[in-house]
Amino acid sequence: MPQQNLPDFDSLWDYAHPDQTESNFQAILKQIPESSLAHFELLTQIARAQGLQGKFNKAHKTLDQVKQKLGDVPSRANIRYLLERGRVFNSSKQPDKAAPLFEEALNMAKKLREDFYVIDAIHMLAVIAPSAESLTLNLQAVELAESSMQESARSWLGSLYNNIGWRYHDAGELKLALKMFKKAEAFRIKHGTVERRRVATWCIARTLRSLNRVEEALAKQIKLKEELESDGETDGYVFEEIGECLLILKREKEAHPYFAKTHKVLSKDTFLIEEEPERIARLKKLGKK
Repeated sequence: MPQQNLPDFDSLWDYAHPDQTESNFQAILKQIPESSLAHFELLTQIARAQGLQGKFNKAHKTLDQVKQKLGDVPSRANIRYLLERGRVFNSSKQPDKAAPLFEEALNMAKKLREDFYVIDAIHMLAVIAPSAESLTLNLQAVELAESSMQESARSWLGSLYNNIGWRYHDAGELKLALKMFKKAEAFRIKHGTVERRRVATWCIARTLRSLNRVEEALAKQIKLKEELESDGETDGYVFEEIGECLLILKREKEAHPYFAKTHKVLSKDTFLIEEEPERIARLKKLGKK
């Protein structure tokens, strides 16, 4: 089965709207010969979109179509199959089933010298690993991304700097976290979208709050709020951080409206409702004062 030139469907990914992404991919799939590797690669991404919607059984059935045709023949399509099967298991809270698939994807990607997918596999192993091991894996991924001659591999750097930043933050290594988030911001300014740059700036401000540099943190969050408003957008996490900074600065009356706005936005997030109900309850309480 020869390798085909792929349509650039990966550039059409909208992770915030996986339902629309799935629909777009299904339309493109009809234009690709069923015998081509491109067809199977796109099926793996349809499965990913289904998994992000919580349609885990449907995602597995989509991946079954890939497995039945490809078998175990090393190819980029098979690497992507392994990664997406693993992601579906991980998203459905079965990391033990995901780990061997990520390991197999890693080995196959190394064999085929597909640096982008080597990094993807390491990244996913880091997601499911204990904190210390996760940091080591992410650092390995950064080393590969920074040294790779493949441009697609270097595109991982913004995400990897962000991931490492949070690992340092969670471990209390706040100065190292800030350094990584600044590297992520610099990368996003040069290569990323406005939205991703804003995320990196938010992470810097959040770390400044942890470092007790609250006035600096607040100034950055206020600037983000103004940027978003100028584009007709809002962000509950920005509101939340403004509220938290104002609370620390003993400006409670100013903080309460921001917590109310935060609760209005984040209380619609099903993940937070399920995983962090205490956080949602606290936001509601602080917003009522």
